Amino acid sequence: MRFLSPSILSSDFTDLKSQIRFLELGNSDWIHLDIMDGNFVPNITFGPVLVDAINKMTELPLDTHLMISKPDDFIESFVNAGSDILTVHQEAVIHLHRTITKIKSFGIKAGVSINPSTPVYSIQDILGEIDLVLIMSVNPGFGGQKFILNSLKKIEELRNLREKFNQKFLIEVDGGIDLNNISSVLDAGADVVVAGASIFKSKNPVQTVTELKNIILKYSNERG
Repeated sequence: MRFLSPSILSSDFTDLKSQIRFLELGNSDWIHLDIMDGNFVPNITFGPVLVDAINKMTELPLDTHLMISKPDDFIESFVNAGSDILTVHQEAVIHLHRTITKIKSFGIKAGVSINPSTPVYSIQDILGEIDLVLIMSVNPGFGGQKFILNSLKKIEELRNLREKFNQKFLIEVDGGIDLNNISSVLDAGADVVVAGASIFKSKNPVQTVTELKNIILKYSNERG
């Protein structure tokens, strides 16, 4: 099964409730929440208080992506705020197995993300312990960036590793994905697609979400 997880990073935060409604009307599967601290990445977004508010606005699962330093210090806060999936960066964590174990101890799904310059083999030893791997297809920090084509090779490499070792984790891809390249991302092996600017900067966000979701559904029906 494949999923669409729109990122609200590029949405209109002055009317967040209506922005989330766009995603619901377009049949989004999850909502992707980009948490940035101005340290690990050169931008600051929001924290557990807003995640809690979003959780009260929707029944969609919250796919929370921690682009922060020392994420262990904030895991419980984001769990309590309503996160259903919590993803940390391999580059930000010293003891990755310990961090993943802590996330899963709260009964939610745990993911690991890697930046464009980080090789897939760096997380090979943790793949059997996690629910999701998030491949960044742009350098994290800002929405609206161009998709890095080399990401397709990383997705394929990760898919091959999953098949080789008969593992179950989902492959999520985030950054620069739109109607023009989503099929290539799915072909490479993505299970979860994150899209932000391509949705919220479009003339009709509901229509764009619907079109992205329909491509995912069509692909799933044809490929299984």
